[in-house]
Amino acid sequence: MHIPPFENNNKPIVDINDSRVPLNYFNIVKIKKGQAFEYFVPGYETCIVPATGLVDIEIEGEKYKNIGGRVIDVWDGEPEGVYVPTATKAEIVCLSDSAEIFIAGAKFNKTLKPFAVRSSELDVVQYGSDETKTHRKIKHILGANHHAKVGRLLCNELYTVGKGGWSGFPPHKHDTDRLPDETKHDETYNYRFRPKHGFGFQLEQHEDGKIGEAFHIVNGSTIVLNKGYHPCVTAPGYQMYYFTILSGLSQRSLVQYFQPAHADQIETIPGIKDMIAKYK
Repeated sequence: MHIPPFENNNKPIVDINDSRVPLNYFNIVKIKKGQAFEYFVPGYETCIVPATGLVDIEIEGEKYKNIGGRVIDVWDGEPEGVYVPTATKAEIVCLSDSAEIFIAGAKFNKTLKPFAVRSSELDVVQYGSDETKTHRKIKHILGANHHAKVGRLLCNELYTVGKGGWSGFPPHKHDTDRLPDETKHDETYNYRFRPKHGFGFQLEQHEDGKIGEAFHIVNGSTIVLNKGYHPCVTAPGYQMYYFTILSGLSQRSLVQYFQPAHADQIETIPGIKDMIAKYK
């Protein structure tokens, strides 16, 4: 489902127990220099990731200084994040002229310990090729190397490499717990384009053999996914980015099920098996 861009006034775009993706939580917070934003999300662990701006973060007395630092947009440097345990109060204070902050969340009933992920600690994978129109880079903020420190949340930033091309291809899904073939993970995206007037399409096919839906995505679009195959594409001449939230029902590791009609394409895309492994 597509949620077009709107001014959310620092209120969740995907709130707790959302009927579409109940395992996810997502908010975009915009504050100016000297302003603070506090939040507390019962039943959900979260991760604070500045899209732009520099912030200090305090979590139950633990202080994390100078998080973020991108100025122009999400292409202007590397992401950083802070993990906030379930049912724990967090305060974000803006140090730069302004800041736009993503807050990603996953349903999880245990309270763990907070920690920061600095740019030097990102787990980065680049795969695909210009020839296959699948060239992209993924920057894992909370990835597979955090299994011991995080309950159910996976969080990353995905960039197309070059202009135009496909992402989430071959078509795959993760809407049913049936190990070892697939896990149930709700997913939320927030899209950005460079230049900002760029666009793309998010496809959703809920059943094999039946025609799916295509959503026109623009800068600031949010997509929530709870069922079916979901590749996306950006138009020629534009770079595409999306902030990704994945929340597992019974485990954190993601097992993707690739659509049988297109699964042979895995063998044609350089590095895709390394990408798949980064989610497990």
